Amino acid sequence: MRLLRVATCNLNQWAMDFDTNLRNVKESIARAKAAGAAVRVGPELELTGYGCEDHFLEQDTTAHAWECLKDILTGDYTDNILCSIGMPVIFNSVRYNCQVFCLNRKIIMIRPKMSLANDGNYREFRWFSAWTFKDEIVEFQLPIEVSEAISQDTVPFGYGYMRFLDVSLAAETCEELFTANAPRIDLALNGVEVFMNASGSHHQLRKLNLRIDSIRNATQTCGGVYMYANQQGCDGGRLYYDGCCCIAVNGDLVAQGSQFSLKDVEVMDALVDLDAVSSYRASVSSFREQASHRTNVPFVKVPYKLCQSFRNGMVPTSPVQVLYHCPEEEIAFGPSCWLWDYLRRSQASGFLLPLSGGADSSSVAAIVGCMCQLVIKDIEKGDEQVKADALRIGQYKDGEVPTDSRELAKRLFYTVYMGTENSSEDTRSRAKRLADEIGSFHLNVPIDSIVSAFLSLFETLTGKRPRYKVDGGSNIENLGLQNIQARIRMVLAFMMASLMPWVHNKSGFYLVLGSSNVDEGLRGYLTKYDCSSADINPIGSVSKQDLRAFLRWAAIHLKYSSLAEVESAPPTAELEPIRANYSQLDEVDMGMTYEELSIYGRLRKIFRCGPVSMFQNLCHSWCGRLSPSEVADKVKHFFKYYAINRHKMTVLTPSYHAESYSPEDNRFDLRQFLYNSRWPYQFQKINELVQEMDKDGKWETPAEGQLTMQTGAQGSGMGVVAAGSANPSAGF
Repeated sequence: MRLLRVATCNLNQWAMDFDTNLRNVKESIARAKAAGAAVRVGPELELTGYGCEDHFLEQDTTAHAWECLKDILTGDYTDNILCSIGMPVIFNSVRYNCQVFCLNRKIIMIRPKMSLANDGNYREFRWFSAWTFKDEIVEFQLPIEVSEAISQDTVPFGYGYMRFLDVSLAAETCEELFTANAPRIDLALNGVEVFMNASGSHHQLRKLNLRIDSIRNATQTCGGVYMYANQQGCDGGRLYYDGCCCIAVNGDLVAQGSQFSLKDVEVMDALVDLDAVSSYRASVSSFREQASHRTNVPFVKVPYKLCQSFRNGMVPTSPVQVLYHCPEEEIAFGPSCWLWDYLRRSQASGFLLPLSGGADSSSVAAIVGCMCQLVIKDIEKGDEQVKADALRIGQYKDGEVPTDSRELAKRLFYTVYMGTENSSEDTRSRAKRLADEIGSFHLNVPIDSIVSAFLSLFETLTGKRPRYKVDGGSNIENLGLQNIQARIRMVLAFMMASLMPWVHNKSGFYLVLGSSNVDEGLRGYLTKYDCSSADINPIGSVSKQDLRAFLRWAAIHLKYSSLAEVESAPPTAELEPIRANYSQLDEVDMGMTYEELSIYGRLRKIFRCGPVSMFQNLCHSWCGRLSPSEVADKVKHFFKYYAINRHKMTVLTPSYHAESYSPEDNRFDLRQFLYNSRWPYQFQKINELVQEMDKDGKWETPAEGQLTMQTGAQGSGMGVVAAGSANPSAGF
């Protein structure tokens, strides 16, 4: 038996923080060596952090990465262990995203990435070029400082594999795992047994199973050992890299790291039987046949042994059951870890949240409460880094140690209910009860006097005083009065966030948390520069439907029982007066349900539908429930208000990315913000289609069980729309 112990890791890197990144890389190598591993793989671009973005264009960034690598190579870190280290490399004036393979204080090979990620949140072609030469490995001249430090002038550079005396290994980098013509196919046919994938993959609801399936399928089809490493945490932007480093052998997962964690370093190792790989491949006749007339891939010979011989007591690692979190757990743990990273790295002293007692702000409050619970659990487990961060942020005195999540929340979480005459006692009491359950420092702040002062000033200037619609005012007056309340809350929230630490003799400042969801952003159902304007927003890319499911889950599992009442209450902004015959409701205001909004959002972004194709899709999906003219009215209504309000996305608070139909304007959903909201050409096409269908007098119903939409390759987390849905919003 050829036995090989391999190690992979999750690292919580921070873009451009080379000290933190280098420390984490060194710690992961040390832990891998302590476990007896002969091979270690780390995340993509681990020395710089994946999210450097335009900093990659700076020569300094690449130079600092080489300095960090020199630091590793001049120590004993790579003694007797093959390490894959991710960093940018410039070759012939072209910048590449590379894995650098090091062993015994030398560089064995540099492997540039061949398939760059360039959609969704990714813009790798902006900073890197893909390596396209598959037929040769070239020589790379090392930077003079590195060359002198390790007494090595050149290193093999390009696509290929490393042939050791007892095993062949090769790299894939992140996106290459998901490509149609993946490098591992030719590499496996050339005898490569171990694949090392350095990844920078972010969290998205319901996405992990696609990643795990790809890894398992990669080794099930071609056989082999697949090592997957990933970043974990917030490295300075909207994404949360969700770890889940793992090791797969011949289609089975034998090691899996955490998806959500506060740890800076997590290392997983496994003892794998390489003869089992050879046996697996040799048992498949089609593999043997293809391997017998393969295209040769260049390789680098390494006169060194990595494997161990079989000894009594050495047993290859057994397969493990894959752990998947339910979507409610993902919403709880992902944003919680993201918030903790943001808090400890921003040097802020805590968070301030305008807590209305509604579903959205209550969800944010519950996520912060969950964060506090995770911190206490990790302190109890002995995590000294989490403990040190908690002591600093909570400004504990010497000898004090956080032991209770509610007590921790009291130190770093302020909640403020900013009520007016339009607010109900129900929302006020729900906000207070939830704050008590979480442990936040809660304030009840009436703002009627501030609203009145604004209106009096306006009346002095213009001689007119606006009225609500229910009191006989126009739509313009009604909207203006609502916006005044909403914007006052934003100003007051930022004032309190900057001054309340001073009031309580604390240093620092508080970060203001926003609480608008992805559906409201898509529809533009928010006031520009209201409480949706904040420092960061942990739910800005989560749908209302998912948030309501999360509230039900959190009421039980986080033990915030008041959330059950919050979830059951109808969504309302409470910006208009409550009358016996009138109560403001979100879905009435919007002219559509949150379920419908979720459908429109997925069709618009995931399925790339404009108004006409969305109408055609929904005519099939809602056939028998709505007539073509009714479907047309709904589609036109959505696109009208989407177009009118798109400008609000340009100032949307930076939000945790969790949903594939996010309308976030700065990084993910790139579109204009000035539209012709009448959509004359598109809406006329819809009218013509309606007339055609009405003229025919019948509309085709999908056959029994026929699916009219399916998820895309990237996975949306969306279900399917089947014939016979119970209502126009079913199936999503």
